[in-house]
Amino acid sequence: MNWAAFASAEPGLARLAEERFGAFRHHVLATLRKDGSPRTSGLEADFRGGELWLGMMADSLKALDLRRDPRFSLQANPGEGTDMGGGDVRISGRAYEVGGERKFGYAKEVEPPEPFHLFRTELTEVVRTCVEDEKYLVVQVWKPGTPLRTLKRA
Repeated sequence: MNWAAFASAEPGLARLAEERFGAFRHHVLATLRKDGSPRTSGLEADFRGGELWLGMMADSLKALDLRRDPRFSLQANPGEGTDMGGGDVRISGRAYEVGGERKFGYAKEVEPPEPFHLFRTELTEVVRTCVEDEKYLVVQVWKPGTPLRTLKRA
């Protein structure tokens, strides 16, 4: 399921996620190394044309990780301090490298530094965690094919 399908299924959560990612430029991408251990790297996420795009420098380790194993998790930058205005958002899924006309069209529109890798994402989970009324921890969990689940704890 791509970003457009998710946004159609859960427009409120999609809007909050885009706002959270839009608040800061750099975020944290988790990939899997060759030996299966986690790797975290900085990344700029791009919501464009109904897709969540991940662009990376040519031959970067995170790009090589995704070529080998497409699973990823992308954590929104929490920002300065600890208030996490808007909550904490994580998007997980699989990322698939694109080339040809699709990459050319993206490059023409965005003008990223060349050469670069471009990955289109398929979502498996979106999670938002926030504090409500300075009293409750609220966790919203979405997975394809299931309704949004909201957990609330004091």
